[in-house]
Amino acid sequence: MLIDNHGRQINYLRLAVTDRCNLRCNYCMPAEGINFAKREQLLTTDELKFVAQLLIDMGIDKIRLTGGEPFVRKDLMELLRFLAPLEGLKDISVTTNATLIGSHIAELKALGVQNVNVSLDAIDKETFRRITRRDNYEVVMENLIRLIEEDFNVRINFIVLDGQNEQDILPILEAMKNYPVSVRFLEEMPFNGGSRSFGSIKWDYKTILDYIAGHYPQYQKLDSPKTSTSINYKIEGHKGTFGIIPSFSRTFCGSCNRLRVTAKGDVITCLYGKPKTNVRDLVRGENSEEMIREAILGAIGTRAKTGFDAQKEHQASVFDNSMTSIGG
Repeated sequence: MLIDNHGRQINYLRLAVTDRCNLRCNYCMPAEGINFAKREQLLTTDELKFVAQLLIDMGIDKIRLTGGEPFVRKDLMELLRFLAPLEGLKDISVTTNATLIGSHIAELKALGVQNVNVSLDAIDKETFRRITRRDNYEVVMENLIRLIEEDFNVRINFIVLDGQNEQDILPILEAMKNYPVSVRFLEEMPFNGGSRSFGSIKWDYKTILDYIAGHYPQYQKLDSPKTSTSINYKIEGHKGTFGIIPSFSRTFCGSCNRLRVTAKGDVITCLYGKPKTNVRDLVRGENSEEMIREAILGAIGTRAKTGFDAQKEHQASVFDNSMTSIGG
């Protein structure tokens, strides 16, 4: 069991398999993209397997594969085939933009990968194109509906962007009202590859809820697990639910159970914190298992209490990175 220096159990790993993405969402990176890692800088599939197995042995029982866009990685399914039968791993999930998942849906279901988060920041085609800078709307919607119809546990992640997509908040709830999905609205974060900076946001979690409540007054708050990052609700007459994630306000830090490993092997104990160590360098050295164990325990043992404390570790450079390089 992994316990941090604040008494929090760490059992959830967000494992990034690539920093590349086939979209160019304007809140994530500049139009020309970012300086993506070279192949030799990325963890190989065997290295990802090694790190995942070791962390499971140390107490991780939930792994979410992220990117970038995970399905950009050609051997992603090989990693999933390895993870699926592992003893001690209770849950495998994937976060995706749903552009490339279509050909893998049948195998994902066969492997028992039930939880899929789909990043979708607009229900309007033109708004989608403007935000993503790509014309993939139809394939995303087709794959989203396929995932729902195949009984995956689908959660839609919608980042609320002032002046860009707030007009889609209500339409996406209406479009999904007859489906058993959770539409989760996230506060915007400044991890955008340096394309812009900000110290406050208009659409915080309270504003988002007030806006929704003004149009759907018949809603109720739901009980959520202690470690949940989302505050969850149900609208009367809707088959699914909606949630709000205070990703900028960071109200959930007290119960955080997450550890991040980026595609380059950086170990991050808080999205807003700086890397604590790098397992890529260790796994390629001698006595790698022992060294990685020590490094992970050292990182867990020096976690910041909150995201605001973590931000102070590198205040001047915390927002220089793109979300795609941090691991989603």
